[in-house]
Amino acid sequence: MESVIITGGTGLIGTALTRLLLDRGYKVIVLTRRAEKGTNPSVTYAHWDIEQQTIDIEAIQRADYIIHLAGANVGEKRWTTSRKQEILESRTRSSVLLYKALQENPNKVKKVISASATGFYGEYTGHTFTETDLPANDYLANTVVAWEKSISQVTSLGKKLVIFRTGIALSRDGGALKEFYKPLRFGFATILGSGDQYISWIHLQDLVRLYFNAIVNDQLEGVYNAVAPKPVRHKELVLSMAKAAKGNSYVTSYVPAFALKLALGEMSVEVLKSVYVSSQKIQDTGFQFSYPTITEAMEQLFSK
Repeated sequence: MESVIITGGTGLIGTALTRLLLDRGYKVIVLTRRAEKGTNPSVTYAHWDIEQQTIDIEAIQRADYIIHLAGANVGEKRWTTSRKQEILESRTRSSVLLYKALQENPNKVKKVISASATGFYGEYTGHTFTETDLPANDYLANTVVAWEKSISQVTSLGKKLVIFRTGIALSRDGGALKEFYKPLRFGFATILGSGDQYISWIHLQDLVRLYFNAIVNDQLEGVYNAVAPKPVRHKELVLSMAKAAKGNSYVTSYVPAFALKLALGEMSVEVLKSVYVSSQKIQDTGFQFSYPTITEAMEQLFSK
């Protein structure tokens, strides 16, 4: 039975991924600052501390794969100078810690699979972004570039590396969709800005299937966009959610861009940004999305 380390394993994606790996017969090792005992013998918790640059070496030596999801939540707090530094260092320093552990200790890790973000790309102006495009030159893009560079060091150790530039992951349990849904509890389908900005999204189930696919498909290597085949405008995403959740029992409302800028500061740029990203490269490997359209995704998410 093979073992998979997950950093950031207690978050939205990590929790869903753990369930999938267990269903498929893998053991999971969750790296955490507060190691604990779980009830499932196939899940163990091992200690690491990014600030202190310490890690459980035995866990590294037991692992066949590493899935690296760790990083401070980009949308959780206002982007102060210190918060921006925390977002950056939580990604780069954790990658460096993994690299050093692999470099300095005998291990059997075959492949490292790392999260990244579509924040790498710039504003949509009619061009569909692919993995070969150059990064934008803004805070989030610069962060993503540094993030990818920091984990790319593992290839010098002979490890295969897969990087998933992930769009908005849709789940009822957390992330952006949970925030979009909050006004809908009171009957309001709330659209941010004009609503015309493109959102490159992916259903959480498809995202964790992509990570699993990176384990079982030995040929998978390099950078891939982890987005559904059909990006949609923000307005369409919100109204699709409203229809799936409430039928016709909702009222459309708007939050103007200037109000978002006052409330969110610099982070409002990302909320209002239009990003249209291609999934063709991962589809060309044979991967098939279970939820390729926003209608299918929302109907599944709100069918319960």
